[in-house]
Amino acid sequence: METVFLALVFAGAAIFLPGKIPDHYKISDKHVSQAGEEISIAFIRMPLRILLSFMALVLAAHTSYVIIDADKIGLLNKVYGGKSLSQGRIIATNGETGPQAEIMGPGLNIKPLLNVIYEVESRPVHEVPLDSYGLITAKDGLPLKDGQNFADKWKPGLINDMMKAEYFLGEGKGQKGPQATVLKPGKYRYNPFLFEIENRPARKIAPGRVGVVKSAVQELPVSECKSVELPKDIAFSVSLVPKGCRGIWSSVLGPGTYYLNENAYKITPISSRVQKWSYVGGYTKRRILLSIKQNGRIDQKIESERVSIPAHAAGGAIILKVEGWEIPLELRAIVQVDPKNAPVIFAAIGSLEQMEEKLFTPLVRSVVKNITTEILGTNGKNKTNAGESRVLSLRDKRDLLEARALKEIKTEAASIGLKTLEIRFSNPVIPPELLVAPKREQLAEQMQQTFIQEQAAQKKRIEVEKAIAEADLQKLLMKAEIEKKAAEHLMEAKRLEGEGEKLKLQEIAKGQSAQVAVLGKEKTMQLAVIDKLLEAAVTNPDIVKVPRISVQNGAGGGSLEGAFAILGDSSLTKGMDVDETMKN
Repeated sequence: METVFLALVFAGAAIFLPGKIPDHYKISDKHVSQAGEEISIAFIRMPLRILLSFMALVLAAHTSYVIIDADKIGLLNKVYGGKSLSQGRIIATNGETGPQAEIMGPGLNIKPLLNVIYEVESRPVHEVPLDSYGLITAKDGLPLKDGQNFADKWKPGLINDMMKAEYFLGEGKGQKGPQATVLKPGKYRYNPFLFEIENRPARKIAPGRVGVVKSAVQELPVSECKSVELPKDIAFSVSLVPKGCRGIWSSVLGPGTYYLNENAYKITPISSRVQKWSYVGGYTKRRILLSIKQNGRIDQKIESERVSIPAHAAGGAIILKVEGWEIPLELRAIVQVDPKNAPVIFAAIGSLEQMEEKLFTPLVRSVVKNITTEILGTNGKNKTNAGESRVLSLRDKRDLLEARALKEIKTEAASIGLKTLEIRFSNPVIPPELLVAPKREQLAEQMQQTFIQEQAAQKKRIEVEKAIAEADLQKLLMKAEIEKKAAEHLMEAKRLEGEGEKLKLQEIAKGQSAQVAVLGKEKTMQLAVIDKLLEAAVTNPDIVKVPRISVQNGAGGGSLEGAFAILGDSSLTKGMDVDETMKN
C-alpha cells in the first residue's frame, strides 16, 4: 500500500504541481545589481511533470507484476474491486472477491495493480512419485448426484484440462467432493484453493495372485450393468457385474501395478497358486514300550505325548471313532483357485482364508468321516473280513479311503469355486493297546529265533574249535608218523649193518681158521694183535714213537722179531711182554 500511496502522490504532483509554477520569477531586492528584474521559469513545468509522471509510473508498475520460480505456481486472492461470491462457491471465476480460479505460471506475470488488488502467494508444484498416485478432492464444483459417493471419472484425454480450475468449474462441469480419478506419477500445476491432493501408494498385485475389485463408481450406463451369469457347477448365489459397473466385477486384475482410488475401488488379492492345507496335531499320542528282563520276561511301559497343532496348519487331525476307539487321522489337501472363480469366492465368503476355515475344513472332516463309516462299517455293519479289526483295516485300506475322499471332496469343492488336486492321508494313529499283543508275539518269536541262532552259533563254534584242535594235533601226528618211519628205517639200517658185521666176522673167522691151519694158533694171534696195532697207529699217528734202533736179523729169527724190535720202545708195546711173546 505504501507503493500505491507514493505512486498516487507522484501522479498528483505531476498533475498539479507544474501548474503552480509561475511564468516569471522576480529577483529579490537583496540582489542589488539585478534588483526588480524578472526571470522566465515556465520551461521548468514540463520536465517536472515528466519526472513526476515517470516516478508515478515506476511505482505503479512495481505493483503490477510478479515473478514466479520455475518449480512453483502463483495463487491469486482478490482483495479489492470485485463483488462477493455466490452462495456455496469458494472459487471466483468471474473476478469476484476471494480465491481466484486463475493461477500464474513460472516467469514474469504482468497485471495492472496486481500487487494492490490481489494477494499473491507462491506454492511449489505438486509431484506424485513413482509407484504412487494422487488422491484428489475438489472443494468446489457441482454437487454429487443422489447415490453418488465419488465424482464422475474424468475422461482420459481431459485430465490436464480438468486440473485447471477455470475448466473444471466451467466447461468441465466438475463435481465437488472426492474424485474417482487419480493422478499418475508426475509433476502437476494445480490450484490448491480448488483441489487437495494426497499421495498414496499404488496397488500392486504380486505374481501368483489376482485382484478382485469391488467398485463404488458407476462408470457405465446402468443398462449395461446387468448381473453376470455364474458357471453351472457353482452352488453360490452371488451377484457379479461387468467391469466399469458399481459392485463386484466379474473379471479380475492380473499381476501388476494399478493406479486406482483405494476408497472407490476396493481390491482384494486372492492367491491363484497351489495351496497346501494340512490337518495335523491336536491329539495325545500314546505308545507302549516293551523290554526284556534278565529272567526272560517281557515288561511293558506306557508313555504319552501331546501333539500340538502347528501354526501353519489349517486345523487339527480328524478324529475318527472306530469300534469305540478314537483314531486321529492326519491328512493333507492340495487345492487351487481358478482365477475366474476368485470373484465368486470373494462375493460368497470374503477371502481364501475364510473359505478354508468356514467351508473347506468342515467339508473335509465330514467327507472323511462319512467314507470311513461307509467303507469300514463303523456304524455297526461290519464290512471287514471275519476276525479282522476295523481299526487296523483303517491302516490297510488307506489307499481306498484316499481315492474315495479325493473323488467326493473334488466334486463338493468345485461347487464353492475350489479345484482339489490331491488328498493324502498319513498313517492313522492306532491305539497301542491294539498293537501290543502282536508286538509281544513278535518279540517272543524273535527271542526264540535268537535262542535257536545262539544254539546254532554255539554248535558251529564247537565244530570250529574241534577242527582247530584236530588241525593242531595233525601236526603232532604227522611228526610222530615221520619219526616212526625214521625209526623203522634206522632199525632196518642197524639190522642190515649187523648182518653185514656178522658176515664180516664170519669171513674173518674163516680167514683166521685158515691162518691157524697154516701158521698155527699162536702166530695167528700175534698177527691179529699187530694188525690191530697198525690200525690204531693209522687212526692216531701220535701214539707211534719210533726209536732209533738198529735191527739185525739174527739166526733162526722170523719177521716178527724185527717188527717188535721196531715197535718195542713205542707206547703201543708198553705193557706188553714182547720177550714172552717172542718166546712163545
